[in-house]
Amino acid sequence: MKAYPPKMHYRLHPGYLAWLLHRITGLGLALYLFLHIWVIHNIARGREAFDQVMAVVQSPLFHLLEVALLGAVVFHGLNGIRVVLIDYGRAGVKGPHVAWVWGTIAVSAALTVLGGIPMLRLAFH
Repeated sequence: MKAYPPKMHYRLHPGYLAWLLHRITGLGLALYLFLHIWVIHNIARGREAFDQVMAVVQSPLFHLLEVALLGAVVFHGLNGIRVVLIDYGRAGVKGPHVAWVWGTIAVSAALTVLGGIPMLRLAFH
């Protein structure tokens, strides 16, 4: 009878972090899609209903969520490109994949900050 090695616990490492963030941002984007459809649906209900929804989405909380949406879109897109390059374009991806994960996170954070600052300035001024 074959002996199996003992079960190893899965450790938190950059590849797992990228996988987890990709799933979380994907779910967040899917939820945003339903919220977006609901807001657009209110156009058909008349001006008053749409104005009520617009009053809610112009709150500071929604402006912060808008920056989070930007971060989710940027990370999800860049990480998707990273995964495609790793899966199908091995010639274009050299070196350890850990560096690619941290690079994706760093570029996503930088683009989110660069895009989020003007959005927040416009929202709160």
